[in-house]
Amino acid sequence: MPNDQLQVLNALDVAKTQWYHFTAIIIAGMGFFTDAYDLFCISLVTKILGRIYYHKDGSDHPGSLPSNVAAAVNGVAFCGTLAGQLFFGWLGDKMGRKKVYGMTLMLMVICSVGSGLSLGKDSTAVMATLCFFRFWLGFGIGGDYPLSATIMSEYANKKTRGAFIAAVFAMQGFGILAGGMVAIVVSAIFDHRFPAPAYEVDPILSTPPESDFVWRIILMFGALPALLTYYWRMKMPETARFTALVAKNAKQAAADMSKVLQVELESEQEKLDQHTRNEYGLFSSEFLQRHGLHMLGTTSTWFLLDIAFYSQNLFQKDIFSAIGWIPNAKTMNAVGEVFKISRAQTLIALCSTVPGYWFTVAFIDKMGRFKIQLMGFFFMTVFMFALAIPYNHWTLPDNRIGFVVMYSFTFFFANFGPNATTFVVPAEIFPARLRSTCHGISAAWGKLGAIVGSFGFLYAAKFIGVKKTLISLGVVNFAGLLFTFLVPETKGKSLEEMSGEAEIESESVQQETSLQSILRIRSLAPPDTDLNTPIGNLKLALRTASNVSTVDSPKNGGNPASIMYIITPALHTSTFSPYSLPASTSGAT
Repeated sequence: MPNDQLQVLNALDVAKTQWYHFTAIIIAGMGFFTDAYDLFCISLVTKILGRIYYHKDGSDHPGSLPSNVAAAVNGVAFCGTLAGQLFFGWLGDKMGRKKVYGMTLMLMVICSVGSGLSLGKDSTAVMATLCFFRFWLGFGIGGDYPLSATIMSEYANKKTRGAFIAAVFAMQGFGILAGGMVAIVVSAIFDHRFPAPAYEVDPILSTPPESDFVWRIILMFGALPALLTYYWRMKMPETARFTALVAKNAKQAAADMSKVLQVELESEQEKLDQHTRNEYGLFSSEFLQRHGLHMLGTTSTWFLLDIAFYSQNLFQKDIFSAIGWIPNAKTMNAVGEVFKISRAQTLIALCSTVPGYWFTVAFIDKMGRFKIQLMGFFFMTVFMFALAIPYNHWTLPDNRIGFVVMYSFTFFFANFGPNATTFVVPAEIFPARLRSTCHGISAAWGKLGAIVGSFGFLYAAKFIGVKKTLISLGVVNFAGLLFTFLVPETKGKSLEEMSGEAEIESESVQQETSLQSILRIRSLAPPDTDLNTPIGNLKLALRTASNVSTVDSPKNGGNPASIMYIITPALHTSTFSPYSLPASTSGAT
């Protein structure tokens, strides 16, 4: 890192772990807690939605959502998330991280409540209303991805930055766990208060009228943690990197971080002005040259990861039913089915999903992002093929527990692997003025993968079977392993080093220093010396040699390298003089 880095940025990079780090993790992490709860709880209630709104008299099986309705209910939030990631990612770089942060949270609160209040005169109207609110819920959730990652990366020190960003993302595991636990509690209360027979005993009474409240309460509960977080989000100061490097307000950045770090920091507006040089745009050739492969790596790995990860998560209940781990639907009532599905998902989250996230937190700054991501994709591939190839073996009653264990390992290595690292890396490798936008683009490709997974898996499992679908997911995981080689390692480096901003600043400073040295050398020339001729250059070289200790001493701000122009004969031609400057600068002397 160059020694001319802004003091406020250097202070953040070398700061010891303090209370404000944990405060930022909790504030940003509660957003992800809500995100995960809202995105995954829908898989717990789709069965009861089918029983309530798509019951068919005389059918041997409980009602279920039609394929197109199930795909819409499961996937519409991902469509909203994709749009939100692109829009709020861009807005975060334009308006600032903090200003946009509150918008996303309030949108999540309103739409969580709206999802639970979905009303209509028939099933079509209810599902349409539910999809409407879940789209805008996803839109708010999408904004939380780039903003939370960017805020945490810009607040963290470089030694433990990976762990801090991963800890924010790890709250997603608790959100999934909370979704299962809330569904267990709510369904247990209703099943106890309003007991009902199994579907095979009485198809009508197996779905009591009160069961319509179960799914609504589960969906609306997601508004509570988001609402509790709103006040603290609004109290967070804007990140110093946005204020200084994007908004160009060094004084405000120093003032904000002085309060956070509890140290005195200088504003250094003069140094900040050097960052205005060479600020290339997102669609420039220089961005493509510097970060094109990085962008390809972050987008492709997140896309491939989410195809596998979300299809597994959203359709756990179908896989568990297929192997007999959840009883046949007609042997349960509507509320009891919610209880058993929630119990299975909670067990998976508790045993594999949550530990996987926190293993990443513990080891990401020791092993590095690249190794963890490569390892995760490798073991996801191995376990997915181990499940898929002998699939008929796992469906036998004696082997069902083994299937669940193997299935849990795929989740463990997804979370102790690419599910966390694909979130961390895009927040570290792009310039501050494009960081939120680029993270949003990477995340949007991930949600495109989630859409492919949620829509595609539903139809694939129906037409080609679970076994072939699991094999295809194994191939997807292997492709993710290959694209990981495009992702750079960021462990122990500052954000400016990774983004190239430090390099740009260093080059600018060196060029300015060289220019200043040349101007000082020109001032030594006698008044009648023609610097556009070899003789004139020779006279100036001799004159400068006797003064070089004064002119080019680093102590005096000079650049010793500039004296090489004087003693290099090849440069002393009649068509070029190292002391002849362009018209725009020669007038400066």
